Amino acid sequence: MPEALHEPFEDIASQRSAEQAGIWIFLASEAVFFGGLFLGYAVYRHRYPEAFAEALGETNLVLGSVNTALLLVSSATMALAVWAGRAGARRLTTAALVATLVLGLAFLGVKGVEYAEDIRHHLVPGHPDFPVDRLGAEMFFSFYWAMTGLHGLHMAIGLGIIGWTAHAVAQERIAWRETAHLHVVALYWNLVDMVWIFLFPLLYLVGRG
Repeated sequence: MPEALHEPFEDIASQRSAEQAGIWIFLASEAVFFGGLFLGYAVYRHRYPEAFAEALGETNLVLGSVNTALLLVSSATMALAVWAGRAGARRLTTAALVATLVLGLAFLGVKGVEYAEDIRHHLVPGHPDFPVDRLGAEMFFSFYWAMTGLHGLHMAIGLGIIGWTAHAVAQERIAWRETAHLHVVALYWNLVDMVWIFLFPLLYLVGRG
């Protein structure tokens, strides 16, 4: 299927350039957004170091590590999808996208289990039975819920895009060998992975006893 040319572009090359510029602008805005959250976390961690360290000890390192492994593998399968697309291997492209989708869904499933455990242990800011009796500990979990929740939302959006792309490639509904679509999807997914690479040490490792 030839790549469709859309208005207001005069040729495919300019359309592809616009696609690339658009995703990079979007990624930059997302980096600034999450960067603000990381900065806020750093400020409060500096103010309440002992409380943050004790609160961090309540997070589930095993589940966090499992999710880190899942995302790292998903980065590899996404890279495989891009490579297969460039090589013209439609079935391999589809399979790699589906594998990425499954790994992402597994991540959200594990995170759901972890959230349920957190709620069971009253690790929710404002809960009367919050287990860490230190000023600033609830602030740690405010950042924990906000940052992991926003990351999960971005993941869910990414998985929707990956699922649609896998279906479109399998049905040959998009010019998957000619367009920058796969590259754009991969860039977004890499952003999701990169954010987690920062979240994992901040919320599970740094200062853990």
